[in-house]
Amino acid sequence: MIELILLDVDGTLTNGELIYNHDLIESKTFNIKDGLGLVLWQKLGKKVAVISGRDSKITAFRMKELGITDVFMGISDKALIASKIKEELHLKTSEVACIGDDLNDLAMFKECGLSFAPSDASQWLQESADVVLKSPGGAGAVREMIEYILLKDGLKDEALGFYQ
Repeated sequence: MIELILLDVDGTLTNGELIYNHDLIESKTFNIKDGLGLVLWQKLGKKVAVISGRDSKITAFRMKELGITDVFMGISDKALIASKIKEELHLKTSEVACIGDDLNDLAMFKECGLSFAPSDASQWLQESADVVLKSPGGAGAVREMIEYILLKDGLKDEALGFYQ
């Protein structure tokens, strides 16, 4: 059973686009369905950690909004962070799933028992993923991953129970 999901941000929780205004202030778009899925995942007592290659105040703000406290940004070695999180939580590789969209996520995949890629992920990363999702990054890919895991682990009814 999956107990922890590890998330890349740009290209998975967002569509991968960075927009800068004339004051060089960054802008990103997050999908509300992904957010609800992450809140549901945590209501089920499951863990979430974010491992991003970029530092972003916007990402930090959105993760705080979602109640995600394990946020690692500016990370070049995602596998190292994934390994440390597993060790701290006393989890086996088979209890961890992750999602990423590009080559800097490949090493993180090796630390996960189940790996996912959005439909618009790098072809090379898709070839390494256990599951290639129908949704692109930033358009419900994380939600699709969560629903896939909940179905696989037999938790659909428990998850729906929060909203009925």
